[in-house]
Amino acid sequence: MFIASDWQDFEVLDTGSGEKLERWGDYLLARPDPQTIWPPALPKAEWAQAHAHYRRSERGGGAWSYRRSLPEEWTVAYRDLRFFVRPTGFKHTGLFPEQAVNWDRMRTLIEQRNGPVRVLNLFGYTGGATAACAASGAHVTHVDAAKGMVQWAKRNRELCQLPEDRFRFIVEDAMAFVQREYRRENRYDAILMDPPSYGRGPSGEIWKLENELYPLVFACARLLSDRPLFFFINSYTTGLQPAVLSNILEKTVQSRFGGRIDSQEVCLPVRSGGVLPCGATGRWENNG
Repeated sequence: MFIASDWQDFEVLDTGSGEKLERWGDYLLARPDPQTIWPPALPKAEWAQAHAHYRRSERGGGAWSYRRSLPEEWTVAYRDLRFFVRPTGFKHTGLFPEQAVNWDRMRTLIEQRNGPVRVLNLFGYTGGATAACAASGAHVTHVDAAKGMVQWAKRNRELCQLPEDRFRFIVEDAMAFVQREYRRENRYDAILMDPPSYGRGPSGEIWKLENELYPLVFACARLLSDRPLFFFINSYTTGLQPAVLSNILEKTVQSRFGGRIDSQEVCLPVRSGGVLPCGATGRWENNG
């Protein structure tokens, strides 16, 4: 397992009954998590301390209920990075803290490379990985089809006080951008992606990860430089096991460049005991 265990401003306090109780800085949030099928370890009184609780609706979706005063947004820190977080309409907060374990690994690889590193971050969301790579000196092209998410990523860049010339922010469909970059002969030393399980493209086309992931990774592999550094794939889709990510990376990247692959579950430690599974990451790294 890849476990993000070095947070100070975030922790999972407890899990159970399809939910998780988290601390985000000074504030407590309770959110759904369908994998927590065991009973909570903490008493109900502890869960009742949550400032806000996201409850799912039987008709789909859900809404936040507020028990205690909560700012519209606030900041949390991870090492030398700073991020804005806030409760959104889809239960999320604008940050996936389990990804910190991948941020750390990418930063190590970038810092070990003697020379400039060009990184492509697809489905970049609010820019956690983008900021992490840039903080270690990489130039990052951040791509997301949602304009609001790209704006959030820009604000996180400013909050981290990172140089603007290390970033390129693009609002575009991932595959369309990758195909355009290939035609322009733009190449990258490292690629990471965090594709959704399901969605719709800008023209209403349906995105389903099981159908679209391999073609996207294949297209991205053609953008790698002659001396690539890493290729990371994140998946939150139930049923796509780490071995699936390993197989995709072996067929598209390792077969051309060698290197090593390590694909595992990504997890967060839980203060009341155990770990919380949060998807999977496939990592290809260049040994050279």
